Amino acid sequence: MIGLIWWFAAGALIVAELFTGTFYLLMIALGLIAGGIAFVMGALAHVQIGAAALVALIAVAVLRRSRFGNWKRPNDASRDAAVNLDIGATLQVEQWRDGRARAMYRGAQWDVELAPGESEGARLYRITALDGNRLIVAAKR
Repeated sequence: MIGLIWWFAAGALIVAELFTGTFYLLMIALGLIAGGIAFVMGALAHVQIGAAALVALIAVAVLRRSRFGNWKRPNDASRDAAVNLDIGATLQVEQWRDGRARAMYRGAQWDVELAPGESEGARLYRITALDGNRLIVAAKR
């Protein structure tokens, strides 16, 4: 009866993994399966626990180094062209006042601000980010 705990715990983690989608619970379930196999082979309790812990640690370490475990933080949406389709678009700015201007873009007047390190010398600018309702622009090269 005690040996069934390994299998029930592994099954519970596999079911829980279906709700999270991170693969880490599957790696820990692999460790529990290793503990269950050690039980079936007649190992003592401390050997079963050691096998479960060792396999789980190795599996988590391998997952962490794989492309599935290396989750990147989400990109800043204000600079992500996949989120804001205006990023990368071109607009014309007639007159600047201290790095700020008003410009016509998509049929409306927008507040425009120069990106850090950019100069007011160009006429055509590329949108690099959105900050609220302001377009952050850089000179188009």
